[in-house]
Amino acid sequence: MKLGFVSDSLGGMTFDGLLDSAARLGVSGVEVNTGGWSTAPHFDLKTMKASADARRAFTRAFETRGLEIIALNANGNPLHPTQPEQGECLKDTIRIAGEMGIKTVCSMSGLPAGRNGDLMPNWVVSSWPPETQEILRYQWEEKLLPFWTKIVVLAIDCGVERIALELHGNQCVYNVRSLLKLRAAVGPIVGANLDPSHLFWMGADPLVAAEALGEAVYHVHAKDTMLNAPVQATTSLLENGSLMDVPARSWSYITLGFGHGEEWWRQFCYRLKMAGYDGWLSIEHEDVLLNSLEGLEKSVALLKGVMPVAPSDFKPQAI
Repeated sequence: MKLGFVSDSLGGMTFDGLLDSAARLGVSGVEVNTGGWSTAPHFDLKTMKASADARRAFTRAFETRGLEIIALNANGNPLHPTQPEQGECLKDTIRIAGEMGIKTVCSMSGLPAGRNGDLMPNWVVSSWPPETQEILRYQWEEKLLPFWTKIVVLAIDCGVERIALELHGNQCVYNVRSLLKLRAAVGPIVGANLDPSHLFWMGADPLVAAEALGEAVYHVHAKDTMLNAPVQATTSLLENGSLMDVPARSWSYITLGFGHGEEWWRQFCYRLKMAGYDGWLSIEHEDVLLNSLEGLEKSVALLKGVMPVAPSDFKPQAI
Protein backbone atom coordinates (compact mmCIF):
# COMPACT_ATOMS: atom_id res chain seq x y z
CA MET A 1 0.00 0.00 0.00
CA LYS A 2 0.99 3.63 -0.49
CA LEU A 3 0.36 6.54 1.86
CA GLY A 4 -0.80 10.03 0.98
CA PHE A 5 -3.40 12.63 1.89
CA VAL A 6 -6.16 14.79 0.44
CA SER A 7 -4.99 18.28 -0.54
CA ASP A 8 -7.80 20.02 1.36
CA SER A 9 -6.35 18.57 4.56
CA LEU A 10 -3.89 21.47 4.31
CA GLY A 11 -6.26 23.82 2.55
CA GLY A 12 -4.81 26.88 4.26
CA MET A 13 -1.36 26.35 2.77
CA THR A 14 -0.01 27.50 -0.56
CA PHE A 15 0.46 24.89 -3.27
CA ASP A 16 4.23 24.82 -2.74
CA GLY A 17 3.75 24.68 1.03
CA LEU A 18 1.38 21.75 0.60
CA LEU A 19 3.85 19.75 -1.49
CA ASP A 20 6.82 20.65 0.70
CA SER A 21 4.87 19.42 3.74
CA ALA A 22 3.99 16.19 1.93
CA ALA A 23 7.65 15.59 1.14
CA ARG A 24 8.68 16.35 4.72
CA LEU A 25 6.04 13.98 6.11
CA GLY A 26 7.42 11.18 3.97
CA VAL A 27 4.19 10.32 2.16
CA SER A 28 4.21 9.16 -1.45
CA GLY A 29 1.52 11.36 -2.98
CA VAL A 30 -1.35 13.81 -2.70
CA GLU A 31 -4.97 13.47 -3.82
CA VAL A 32 -6.06 16.79 -5.33
CA ASN A 33 -9.45 18.41 -4.77
CA THR A 34 -10.77 20.04 -7.95
CA GLY A 35 -14.11 21.56 -6.94
CA GLY A 36 -17.60 20.55 -5.88
CA TRP A 37 -17.94 21.27 -2.17
CA SER A 38 -14.27 22.26 -2.10
CA THR A 39 -12.99 25.71 -3.02
CA ALA A 40 -10.04 23.80 -4.54
CA PRO A 41 -7.38 26.24 -3.32
CA HIS A 42 -4.58 24.26 -4.99
CA PHE A 43 -6.21 23.53 -8.37
CA ASP A 44 -7.71 26.06 -10.81
CA LEU A 45 -10.12 23.91 -12.78
CA LYS A 46 -10.69 26.48 -15.54
CA THR A 47 -6.98 27.09 -16.09
CA MET A 48 -6.08 23.41 -15.95
CA LYS A 49 -8.77 22.61 -18.49
CA ALA A 50 -7.54 25.26 -20.92
CA SER A 51 -3.76 25.08 -20.61
CA ALA A 52 -1.47 22.13 -21.34
CA ASP A 53 1.39 24.21 -19.97
CA ALA A 54 -0.44 24.61 -16.65
CA ARG A 55 -1.05 20.87 -16.47
CA ARG A 56 2.61 20.13 -17.16
CA ALA A 57 3.78 22.64 -14.54
CA PHE A 58 1.39 21.13 -12.01
CA THR A 59 2.74 17.64 -12.64
CA ARG A 60 6.37 18.79 -12.52
CA ALA A 61 5.82 20.32 -9.08
CA PHE A 62 5.01 16.82 -7.81
CA GLU A 63 7.77 15.07 -9.71
CA THR A 64 10.53 17.38 -8.48
CA ARG A 65 9.61 16.40 -4.90
CA GLY A 66 9.35 12.69 -5.61
CA LEU A 67 5.57 12.74 -5.17
CA GLU A 68 2.70 11.25 -7.15
CA ILE A 69 -0.71 12.67 -7.97
CA ILE A 70 -2.87 10.01 -6.32
CA ALA A 71 -6.15 11.02 -7.93
CA LEU A 72 -8.30 14.02 -8.75
CA ASN A 73 -11.33 14.48 -6.49
CA ALA A 74 -14.54 16.27 -7.52
CA ASN A 75 -16.38 15.82 -4.25
CA GLY A 76 -19.70 17.58 -4.81
CA ASN A 77 -23.24 16.56 -5.68
CA PRO A 78 -23.18 16.01 -9.46
CA LEU A 79 -26.96 15.42 -9.51
CA HIS A 80 -27.98 18.54 -7.61
CA PRO A 81 -31.31 19.71 -9.08
CA THR A 82 -30.40 23.43 -9.21
CA GLN A 83 -26.60 23.42 -9.40
CA PRO A 84 -25.60 21.91 -12.75
CA GLU A 85 -22.08 23.26 -12.27
CA GLN A 86 -21.44 20.42 -9.82
CA GLY A 87 -22.00 17.82 -12.52
CA GLU A 88 -19.90 19.85 -14.95
CA CYS A 89 -17.08 19.91 -12.38
CA LEU A 90 -17.02 16.11 -12.37
CA LYS A 91 -17.03 15.95 -16.17
CA ASP A 92 -14.22 18.49 -16.47
CA THR A 93 -12.25 16.67 -13.78
CA ILE A 94 -12.50 13.45 -15.77
CA ARG A 95 -11.38 15.22 -18.95
CA ILE A 96 -8.41 16.83 -17.19
CA ALA A 97 -7.45 13.54 -15.54
CA GLY A 98 -7.38 11.98 -18.98
CA GLU A 99 -5.14 14.73 -20.33
CA MET A 100 -2.76 14.30 -17.37
CA GLY A 101 -2.67 10.50 -17.51
CA ILE A 102 -4.33 10.17 -14.08
CA LYS A 103 -6.29 6.92 -13.96
CA THR A 104 -8.45 7.45 -10.84
CA VAL A 105 -11.09 10.11 -10.21
CA CYS A 106 -12.86 10.30 -6.85
CA SER A 107 -16.42 11.56 -6.64
CA MET A 108 -19.80 11.25 -5.00
CA SER A 109 -22.64 9.41 -6.71
CA GLY A 110 -24.92 12.42 -6.45
CA LEU A 111 -28.34 12.96 -4.92
CA PRO A 112 -31.17 14.38 -7.02
CA ALA A 113 -34.48 15.80 -5.92
CA GLY A 114 -37.31 13.50 -4.89
CA ARG A 115 -39.37 14.20 -8.00
CA ASN A 116 -39.32 16.32 -11.13
CA GLY A 117 -39.61 20.03 -10.29
CA ASP A 118 -38.31 19.82 -6.72
CA LEU A 119 -35.47 22.20 -5.93
CA MET A 120 -33.59 20.39 -3.14
CA PRO A 121 -31.90 16.97 -2.94
CA ASN A 122 -33.84 14.33 -1.02
CA TRP A 123 -32.08 11.50 0.84
CA VAL A 124 -34.33 8.52 1.61
CA VAL A 125 -33.17 6.45 4.59
CA SER A 126 -36.47 4.79 5.49
CA SER A 127 -38.93 2.53 3.70
CA TRP A 128 -42.00 4.20 5.22
CA PRO A 129 -44.20 6.12 4.41
CA PRO A 130 -44.79 4.47 1.02
CA GLU A 131 -43.92 7.55 -1.05
CA THR A 132 -40.28 6.92 -0.18
CA GLN A 133 -40.26 4.03 -2.65
CA GLU A 134 -41.50 6.26 -5.47
CA ILE A 135 -38.77 8.77 -4.61
CA LEU A 136 -36.12 6.04 -4.84
CA ARG A 137 -37.52 4.77 -8.14
CA TYR A 138 -37.41 8.29 -9.62
CA GLN A 139 -33.93 9.01 -8.33
CA TRP A 140 -32.37 5.79 -9.56
CA GLU A 141 -34.23 5.12 -12.81
CA GLU A 142 -34.70 8.66 -14.10
CA LYS A 143 -31.62 10.44 -12.74
CA LEU A 144 -28.81 8.32 -11.29
CA LEU A 145 -28.55 5.50 -13.85
CA PRO A 146 -28.82 7.70 -16.98
CA PHE A 147 -26.23 10.12 -15.57
CA TRP A 148 -23.69 7.47 -14.63
CA THR A 149 -24.14 5.57 -17.87
CA LYS A 150 -22.97 8.72 -19.68
CA ILE A 151 -20.17 9.39 -17.17
CA VAL A 152 -18.77 5.89 -17.68
CA VAL A 153 -18.66 6.49 -21.45
CA LEU A 154 -16.87 9.78 -20.87
CA ALA A 155 -14.33 8.14 -18.55
CA ILE A 156 -13.57 5.41 -21.07
CA ASP A 157 -13.17 7.97 -23.86
CA CYS A 158 -10.74 9.96 -21.67
CA GLY A 159 -8.69 6.97 -20.53
CA VAL A 160 -9.81 7.17 -16.90
CA GLU A 161 -9.92 3.61 -15.60
CA ARG A 162 -11.51 4.02 -12.17
CA ILE A 163 -14.17 6.29 -10.71
CA ALA A 164 -14.12 5.79 -6.96
CA LEU A 165 -17.40 6.78 -5.34
CA GLU A 166 -17.27 7.74 -1.68
CA LEU A 167 -19.84 5.87 0.43
CA HIS A 168 -21.16 9.11 1.88
CA GLY A 169 -24.37 10.17 3.61
CA ASN A 170 -26.82 12.31 1.65
CA GLN A 171 -25.94 10.49 -1.57
CA CYS A 172 -27.74 7.76 -3.51
CA VAL A 173 -24.67 5.54 -3.07
CA TYR A 174 -23.82 5.43 0.63
CA ASN A 175 -23.24 1.78 1.56
CA VAL A 176 -22.04 -1.52 0.09
CA ARG A 177 -25.43 -2.52 -1.30
CA SER A 178 -26.04 0.74 -3.17
CA LEU A 179 -22.49 0.82 -4.56
CA LEU A 180 -22.75 -2.71 -5.90
CA LYS A 181 -26.21 -1.96 -7.33
CA LEU A 182 -24.88 0.98 -9.35
CA ARG A 183 -21.74 -0.93 -10.39
CA ALA A 184 -23.85 -3.83 -11.65
CA ALA A 185 -25.90 -1.42 -13.74
CA VAL A 186 -23.14 0.72 -15.31
CA GLY A 187 -20.06 -1.50 -15.22
CA PRO A 188 -16.71 -1.86 -13.49
CA ILE A 189 -15.39 1.64 -14.24
CA VAL A 190 -17.31 2.52 -11.07
CA GLY A 191 -16.01 1.27 -7.73
CA ALA A 192 -15.81 2.35 -4.11
CA ASN A 193 -13.82 4.98 -2.30
CA LEU A 194 -14.02 3.26 1.07
CA ASP A 195 -14.01 5.90 3.81
CA PRO A 196 -14.63 4.25 7.19
CA SER A 197 -15.58 7.54 8.87
CA HIS A 198 -18.98 7.64 7.15
CA LEU A 199 -19.73 3.99 7.74
CA PHE A 200 -19.05 4.47 11.46
CA TRP A 201 -21.78 7.06 11.94
CA MET A 202 -24.22 5.18 9.69
CA GLY A 203 -23.84 2.09 11.86
CA ALA A 204 -21.98 -0.11 9.35
CA ASP A 205 -18.74 -2.02 9.92
CA PRO A 206 -15.88 -0.90 7.63
CA LEU A 207 -13.97 -4.13 8.27
CA VAL A 208 -16.80 -6.25 6.93
CA ALA A 209 -17.47 -3.71 4.17
CA ALA A 210 -13.90 -4.04 2.89
CA GLU A 211 -14.34 -7.80 2.43
CA ALA A 212 -17.84 -7.44 0.97
CA LEU A 213 -16.64 -4.94 -1.64
CA GLY A 214 -13.57 -6.97 -2.57
CA GLU A 215 -12.31 -6.03 -6.03
CA ALA A 216 -14.72 -3.09 -6.11
CA VAL A 217 -12.51 -1.15 -3.65
CA TYR A 218 -10.74 1.37 -5.90
CA HIS A 219 -9.55 3.89 -3.32
CA VAL A 220 -9.47 4.41 0.44
CA HIS A 221 -9.89 7.58 2.46
CA ALA A 222 -8.32 7.27 5.89
CA LYS A 223 -10.57 9.31 8.17
CA ASP A 224 -11.76 8.54 11.68
CA THR A 225 -14.98 9.23 13.58
CA MET A 226 -15.57 9.66 17.29
CA LEU A 227 -18.90 8.30 18.50
CA ASN A 228 -19.93 10.44 21.47
CA ALA A 229 -21.83 7.87 23.54
CA PRO A 230 -23.46 10.21 26.13
CA VAL A 231 -24.97 12.36 23.39
CA GLN A 232 -25.76 9.40 21.16
CA ALA A 233 -27.76 7.83 23.99
CA THR A 234 -30.42 10.53 23.72
CA THR A 235 -30.14 11.80 20.14
CA SER A 236 -29.11 8.64 18.20
CA LEU A 237 -26.54 8.84 15.42
CA LEU A 238 -28.93 10.84 13.23
CA GLU A 239 -27.10 14.11 13.79
CA ASN A 240 -27.73 17.48 12.14
CA GLY A 241 -26.03 19.84 14.57
CA SER A 242 -23.09 22.06 13.64
CA LEU A 243 -19.94 20.21 12.64
CA MET A 244 -18.00 22.79 14.65
CA ASP A 245 -19.68 21.93 17.97
CA VAL A 246 -18.00 18.61 18.76
CA PRO A 247 -19.18 18.32 22.42
CA ALA A 248 -22.83 18.67 21.40
CA ARG A 249 -22.73 16.13 18.58
CA SER A 250 -23.34 12.37 18.76
CA TRP A 251 -20.49 11.85 16.28
CA SER A 252 -17.66 13.90 14.78
CA TYR A 253 -14.88 13.46 12.26
CA ILE A 254 -11.61 13.27 14.12
CA THR A 255 -7.87 12.67 13.73
CA LEU A 256 -6.85 9.05 13.09
CA GLY A 257 -6.41 7.17 16.34
CA PHE A 258 -8.56 9.51 18.43
CA GLY A 259 -11.80 7.78 17.49
CA HIS A 260 -10.50 4.26 16.83
CA GLY A 261 -7.09 3.17 18.06
CA GLU A 262 -4.06 1.74 16.34
CA GLU A 263 -5.32 -1.84 16.66
CA TRP A 264 -8.48 -0.99 14.70
CA TRP A 265 -6.50 0.65 11.91
CA ARG A 266 -4.15 -2.35 11.84
CA GLN A 267 -7.16 -4.62 11.35
CA PHE A 268 -8.58 -2.32 8.67
CA CYS A 269 -5.35 -2.45 6.65
CA TYR A 270 -5.24 -6.23 6.95
CA ARG A 271 -8.88 -6.61 5.92
CA LEU A 272 -8.18 -4.46 2.87
CA LYS A 273 -5.25 -6.72 2.05
CA MET A 274 -7.49 -9.77 2.48
CA ALA A 275 -9.93 -8.21 0.02
CA GLY A 276 -7.14 -7.82 -2.52
CA TYR A 277 -6.61 -4.07 -2.12
CA ASP A 278 -3.04 -2.85 -2.36
CA GLY A 279 -3.60 0.77 -3.35
CA TRP A 280 -3.54 4.16 -1.67
CA LEU A 281 -4.49 5.13 1.85
CA SER A 282 -5.33 8.81 1.44
CA ILE A 283 -5.69 10.65 4.74
CA GLU A 284 -8.52 13.18 4.87
CA HIS A 285 -8.09 15.46 7.87
CA GLU A 286 -11.36 17.11 8.98
CA ASP A 287 -10.85 17.39 12.74
CA VAL A 288 -12.09 20.85 13.80
CA LEU A 289 -10.35 20.77 17.21
CA LEU A 290 -6.80 19.78 16.24
CA ASN A 291 -4.41 21.84 14.17
CA SER A 292 -4.50 20.53 10.61
CA LEU A 293 -0.75 19.96 10.24
CA GLU A 294 -0.46 18.39 13.68
CA GLY A 295 -3.44 16.14 13.00
CA LEU A 296 -1.98 15.11 9.67
CA GLU A 297 1.39 14.37 11.27
CA LYS A 298 -0.25 12.14 13.88
CA SER A 299 -2.32 10.36 11.22
CA VAL A 300 0.71 9.72 9.03
CA ALA A 301 2.67 8.34 12.00
CA LEU A 302 -0.17 5.98 12.92
CA LEU A 303 -0.62 4.57 9.42
CA LYS A 304 3.11 4.19 8.84
CA GLY A 305 3.13 1.88 11.83
CA VAL A 306 0.29 -0.38 10.68
CA MET A 307 -0.01 -0.39 6.87
CA PRO A 308 1.63 -3.17 4.86
CA VAL A 309 4.09 -1.86 2.27
CA ALA A 310 6.27 -4.67 0.89
CA PRO A 311 4.70 -7.47 -1.18
CA SER A 312 4.20 -10.84 0.46
CA ASP A 313 7.03 -13.32 -0.13
CA PHE A 314 5.87 -16.27 1.97
CA LYS A 315 6.07 -19.67 0.34
CA PRO A 316 5.49 -23.00 2.09
CA GLN A 317 8.63 -25.06 2.37
CA ALA A 318 8.83 -28.25 0.36
CA ILE A 319 8.62 -31.11 2.87
